[in-house]
Amino acid sequence: VPQDPMDFEWSYWVEWGRERILWLLAGHLLVSQMSRLLVEKYKPWCLMAYGMAACWLLLGIKGFAVILLHAAISFAVAQFQLSLLTWLCSLVLLATLRIPAVEETKRRWYDTENEYYLLLFTVSVRCLFCTSFSLEYCWHAPSQKSSHSFPWMLAYVFYYPTFHNGPLVNFDEFSKQMRRQEAFSVKTNLIILIVGIIRIFFWWCLAELMIHLMYIHALYSSALPLESASYWALGGLALAQVLFFYVKYLVLYGVPGLLLQMDGLKPPALPCCVSLMHSFTKMWRLISVKSLTALHICHFTCRYIYVPMGGSQSSLLGTLFSTALTFAFVSYWHGGQSYLWYWGALNWLGVIVENGTKRILSISLIQDLI
Repeated sequence: VPQDPMDFEWSYWVEWGRERILWLLAGHLLVSQMSRLLVEKYKPWCLMAYGMAACWLLLGIKGFAVILLHAAISFAVAQFQLSLLTWLCSLVLLATLRIPAVEETKRRWYDTENEYYLLLFTVSVRCLFCTSFSLEYCWHAPSQKSSHSFPWMLAYVFYYPTFHNGPLVNFDEFSKQMRRQEAFSVKTNLIILIVGIIRIFFWWCLAELMIHLMYIHALYSSALPLESASYWALGGLALAQVLFFYVKYLVLYGVPGLLLQMDGLKPPALPCCVSLMHSFTKMWRLISVKSLTALHICHFTCRYIYVPMGGSQSSLLGTLFSTALTFAFVSYWHGGQSYLWYWGALNWLGVIVENGTKRILSISLIQDLI
């Protein structure tokens, strides 16, 4: 049975995985386990060197130079220890990815569009890592600055399991866990690896089954079947799409999550099943704090935008503003196209309506009526 070709993301990462990325991840695993076994103290630098070599191999010297330049600029701006300046720097660096002349120049570096897109996706995710490091640098006391050196930034930015597509681990969590030296057991790690591979293989088979038999995305790409479908059928299609989305990210984040675990780090929790979600606010809270879906920057925006801007602890207007800013950044980071702004606005509206309804229902008079 031919597969549904309309889900670009799944097809793209599966193709790259088969060609090179899975082999490079296997190489990372080998370097990691050898360094844990023989030179635990130097593990971060061994993994940094491997990540740089893998980046050079896949993206070429020019792609490697772009990521290194972004890191150097972010680090230089962080020295001023001004969060607002760090954010301006991050937004400018993201904006450079969408300048037509710059896009054309980068396209000419590669033979295929797929290679250019790999650079684009990688640099977009690296921007988040650079921003995380810079903001943590701004927030820490001078006595703690030694743990926020440029070599540590490079170890964080070039950490290969999360290099191309995330998930995002903030710098403080990464550095604390990477510095921690603990007992290493080959047998325990082997069991973790085997169980993890079996689980990921099951999720991959399920995703492949869905994409070969259900044709959800092909149906969405044509207006005619959607116009003729009943509301029940449309609801079923919407549920099928988000369930595929969920299974897809069990695989795409399950693989780096397993490698994080093998490296002695705590991986971000995998996404919660969307079928268990009945509250709009709870869905976003779980995405932001407990788990990461394709919007893996939600954890990032919660820590670096929503909470610093006051979040739920501020006034009503403050909460509205911090929530709006969070969704605005998510929309901008994903490309800033008009449909993404509509998506952000509708999500913001959904959260506001639900929270507003909860506040109204908490009034004693309304509770008495109920």
